[in-house]
Amino acid sequence: MPKGCLVITVSGLAGSGTTTLCRNLAKYYGFKHIYAGLIFRQMAKEMGMSLQEFQKYAEMHPEIDREVDRRQVEAAKECNVVIEGRLAGWMVKNADLKIWLDAPIQVRAQRVAQREGVSVEEAFMQIAEREMQNRKRYLNLYGIDINDLSVYDLIINTAKWGPDGVFAIVKAAIDHLYPDGDTGK
Repeated sequence: MPKGCLVITVSGLAGSGTTTLCRNLAKYYGFKHIYAGLIFRQMAKEMGMSLQEFQKYAEMHPEIDREVDRRQVEAAKECNVVIEGRLAGWMVKNADLKIWLDAPIQVRAQRVAQREGVSVEEAFMQIAEREMQNRKRYLNLYGIDINDLSVYDLIINTAKWGPDGVFAIVKAAIDHLYPDGDTGK
């Protein structure tokens, strides 16, 4: 692993495996794990709302997103941190490695259904609605199209590899990072 201060972002849609990867990275490398989704869920709970209710509330109250994103950017000032969030790659502009995890929506719906104890159909509908709301909100709030993956250094389809395979790919990327980037030399 490169020496020094590393900041890694991991982004992806619901059920893509971001939390699993971040937990594995935090455990293996001793990174601090900053989880935007948990911040969002905690804020929903504090307001006595379900995640879906809070999602709709956040659409009308941009200060919610700005606070979550502010905390991510602030956390990036620390060393050896992995920051997980849909917009982490966009918000943490100087991250050493920006990762996007993806998988087909049907695969992600199966994972979410299993995790949350709902039917695959219900998970599919929740994911589809949430992604539509998020895309609209991010465009309105920041002018960011969540479907634009151009800011990411590494994009992995997690339907092709299990958690260990995804971790191995990311570990190889981390372990072979140039300390100051590759300037084409």
